[in-house]
Amino acid sequence: MKKLFVFMTFATMLAAGGASAQQHNITLEDIWTKRTFSPRGIGALRSMADGEHYCTMNAIGIAKYSYATGEKVEDVCLFGGPGNRNAKKAKPMPRMESYAFSADEQKILLSSGFEPLYRHSGVSDYYIYDVKAQTFTKISNEGKQRLTTLSPDGTKVAFVRDNNLYWMDLSTLEEHAITTDGKVNEVINGTTDWVYEEEFAITQGFQWSPDSKKIAYMRFDESKVKEYNMQMWGALYPEDYKYKYPKAGEDNSKVSLRIYKLESGKTQYPQLGGKENAVGTPYSEGWEYLPRFQWANDNTLAMMRMNRLQNHMQILTINTDKDGCEPDATLYEEQCDTYVEVPDTWQFITVGKGKKAQQQMLITSERDGYRHIYLYGMDGKLIKQVTSGEWEVCEVAGVDVKNQRLYYTSREHHPTQKSLFVIGFDGKKKQCLNDVTRNAKNTGDLYVLGTYSATFSNGCKYYIRTYSTANDAPLYTLHDANGKLIKVLEYNQELNRKMKAEYETYRKTFGSFTTSIGTKLNYYTIKPKDFDKNKRYPVLIYVYGGPGNQQVTDSYGYSDYYWYHMLAQKGYIVFCFDGRGTGGRGAAFKKQTYGDLGRMECEDAIEAARWLGKQSWVDKERIGIWGWSFGGYLSTLSLLKGNDVFKMAIAVAPVMNWRYYDNIYTERFLGLPQDNAKGYDENSPLNFANQLKGNYLLIHGTGDDNVHFQNSAEMVEKLEEAGKQFEFRIYPNKNHSIYDATGKTRLNLYELMTDFIERKL
Repeated sequence: MKKLFVFMTFATMLAAGGASAQQHNITLEDIWTKRTFSPRGIGALRSMADGEHYCTMNAIGIAKYSYATGEKVEDVCLFGGPGNRNAKKAKPMPRMESYAFSADEQKILLSSGFEPLYRHSGVSDYYIYDVKAQTFTKISNEGKQRLTTLSPDGTKVAFVRDNNLYWMDLSTLEEHAITTDGKVNEVINGTTDWVYEEEFAITQGFQWSPDSKKIAYMRFDESKVKEYNMQMWGALYPEDYKYKYPKAGEDNSKVSLRIYKLESGKTQYPQLGGKENAVGTPYSEGWEYLPRFQWANDNTLAMMRMNRLQNHMQILTINTDKDGCEPDATLYEEQCDTYVEVPDTWQFITVGKGKKAQQQMLITSERDGYRHIYLYGMDGKLIKQVTSGEWEVCEVAGVDVKNQRLYYTSREHHPTQKSLFVIGFDGKKKQCLNDVTRNAKNTGDLYVLGTYSATFSNGCKYYIRTYSTANDAPLYTLHDANGKLIKVLEYNQELNRKMKAEYETYRKTFGSFTTSIGTKLNYYTIKPKDFDKNKRYPVLIYVYGGPGNQQVTDSYGYSDYYWYHMLAQKGYIVFCFDGRGTGGRGAAFKKQTYGDLGRMECEDAIEAARWLGKQSWVDKERIGIWGWSFGGYLSTLSLLKGNDVFKMAIAVAPVMNWRYYDNIYTERFLGLPQDNAKGYDENSPLNFANQLKGNYLLIHGTGDDNVHFQNSAEMVEKLEEAGKQFEFRIYPNKNHSIYDATGKTRLNLYELMTDFIERKL
């Protein structure tokens, strides 16, 4: 079999190369500045409209490839500068960072010079490249824009600048202001506020209608949201940076939807069943959040809304041809005793042709206890639950409307594995598209497990698949719709050789243990290469533990994977587990921590340490724990509550009091603070500062707009009041990621943590 040949050849090559290779020790410079272990990938993959070709982008330009062969067909666009054969017609251009084609693929929208605003958004310069004329045109000289997006017909763009929404005719480059009331820290048009971006993962707050005649957009009135202030250091007098951040129990922005009609220049104000706010904008009373909206067709806008507690969600349809623009119907509704997840997939498809064509809604939901795929009619009636079983769908990868087939990934084989499947809209003819290999007893084919993902061509005739394991760098392969291998696009051959032959980084192994109350928890370990089960080793536990998160997965681990192997070279065992409240095991397992965040997670961390302490190969007097963000919260709480089992802890950018964190995240899992004070306060590390016995390193960036420096500042106060000694490192102006483009800040951070581990564990 061709698939089997690929894996056997790859494994044979690695085995042959490993026998004579020189062994090397990993350094932090290898990881963070030299990028010795950075895998190769396929940059900015886009399917062309014909479904027969795809494009990728690199520093030189955009290249077109054939899906049928995987071979390069032509250069679609070469940027100015070295290697640009179009230099006569194009000025040298700055480095391009993203691209998008117009519907006819005769224009390409390019962005450059990205400047971050928050963690997931920023402003850029935008250019239009004319494919036939081979010319670049800068869209505007009036300042950088946000979220510049081509209209479906390719003749216009829309964008946000200074909290206002604009559209532009590309034939004249004339800007037209859709809104004029945008103001920093007061009114936002066309994009979202900080908390929507961070917690609902939505930044683009406008969408073109399919016929390019209308733009639906969100308006945020954040005038009543309280400001958070951060000092940015560097100048003679530090600059005060203020932005709106709604903490638990505090006021949110008032969010509304509007529809702008380009031909008339008029704006519609959908009546969402509520009342008007102070500036006359209708919003939905009793429905705090509008986390999603999209066009179902030229005239129908679909809107998702949720209540403040996020345990009730509705999807409404709005006929924008009507003057009043009221919602027509409730297309979908879901309620839960805990919280309803915003769907990972929510899209509209048209099944059939001509008079038999029917529009349907495809959505994922946990309503039966596990995340699965559902099809609904536009009348709100369930057509089919497409997938079912006691396992989780991860994502819908492709929708083949013509052949009525869905491609998706799921954890059906095991919570730590992610496999690729295809299934009919009717829930029949399910097929796993993983690679297969003959088992040792030659009794049949077995699926090759690990982590799979796929990007499909337009029409789903082909897909490019990514496969990795915990100890294998990503492998990129091209396939037809039935899974047949067409070409291997990227082996990461040299990196895998280094991993296995030169550095011996292939020792991440998986297992599970059972807690004292009978809960089975998955874990992985990384042990020294000369591991001796008769010796006792110090152990460093890595923990995250936040709701729905998974760390124990059979997938490539990137930078921390190599840091853990570096620690293993120094004689440490690294251990990681997924406790109660984490993902991949269904809604009940995930949501059992609701209303009591931190208690079960901390109990499981202490249980993990006690279980390790019983293993013959563990020095139970030398068990440490570390984590970042929620993991920093959990590592701190575990050190304090489990002061008899943990010798040390490192906490990076931790939450110390859930009252200090944003309301969408915190209230989703704890409810309102005025209704659940115990849930907010009982597991705050601030209450246990006097229980510190072990070694503690606290790290935070002063420019952290996500988990505020305020958390660590108060923890420092509590520890000082309790007369406890600890170590504290501040990174001025650095955000939640404590990172800079050179890698030097991360290098410094990991040097700090490595030194602490060697001194204190």
